[in-house]
Amino acid sequence: QPSENGGQTVQATRAARPDRTWTRIAVAPDSGCADAFDPLLRKALAPAGCLRLLRATYTDATRSHVTTVGLLFTKADSAAMGALSSQFEDEGLAERRDLMPRPYAAKGTVAAGFGDAQRASWTVSVLTDAPVVVYAVSGFADGRAVTEPEPAENAMKADATTPPAQAGLGHDAQGLADRIERGLRKTVNSATEKPS
Repeated sequence: QPSENGGQTVQATRAARPDRTWTRIAVAPDSGCADAFDPLLRKALAPAGCLRLLRATYTDATRSHVTTVGLLFTKADSAAMGALSSQFEDEGLAERRDLMPRPYAAKGTVAAGFGDAQRASWTVSVLTDAPVVVYAVSGFADGRAVTEPEPAENAMKADATTPPAQAGLGHDAQGLADRIERGLRKTVNSATEKPS
């Protein structure tokens, strides 16, 4: 749904607070994966290969939070995606700070100062029914550095008291990732349905 400034707006989903709305403020050029991930995350994802990477950055309604969402289209078959998903699950890779995805900081937007030091919360999801890795990383729009980033799953817990949790940045990362993943699944299902 377009907003007044031409960006797409996204409504919150089950993972996010129900009153959340985000507006897309920047779309990265279609690219490879070389600069999108920290080196260890790039190494962890390498077995799946990188066919294409799509990234966009969103801001919340208050323009105080920014979140980059990415879709990594891999070269892997379903068995390889299953193995990668199991590895991420078994080894807790999606929760490691040294395996965070990088934000897309777009000049001339509220995300201009959204760099590696500003990452506050993130999520990485390896799909097993499609050759895709969905991720999101969130932070504050004012460019402040975050010393204790926290995985979205932990930041969304009711008793979480870290700055990313209290600010709702885990909800931003997980909510947007879920919404984009659902949109992807709907598109894939529509494309693969056979006419009756």
